[in-house]
Amino acid sequence: MAKTILVVDDSASLRQVVSIALKGAGYEVIEACDGKDALSKLNGAKIHLIISDVNMPNMDGITFVKEAKKLPNYKFTPIIMLTTESQEGKKAEGQAAGAKAWVVKPFQPAQMLAAVSKLIMP
Repeated sequence: MAKTILVVDDSASLRQVVSIALKGAGYEVIEACDGKDALSKLNGAKIHLIISDVNMPNMDGITFVKEAKKLPNYKFTPIIMLTTESQEGKKAEGQAAGAKAWVVKPFQPAQMLAAVSKLIMP
């Protein structure tokens, strides 16, 4: 059965690029346009990994990670931050919230898929 990944980004074109790469690698993809939208999709269904932007309207990625980690079904779900932010302070904030990896945009799909495959157990 395919593993499911939630992709959270306010850029529709970026969500599309990430989705194409993930689907091409055999993953199921659920898309959300911001943290609030993403939280509404965490409805108990099994999600194997979350990829989230940091800077988004309504609810930013760090707040979303903190909120997702409060939900019992998603407490241990690995999260990759995919963002233009490269400052150490932001990375530390993301890790403290529960993010497991940090991929800086622009990114190579192969780089992102390598991070995904490390965090999703077969």
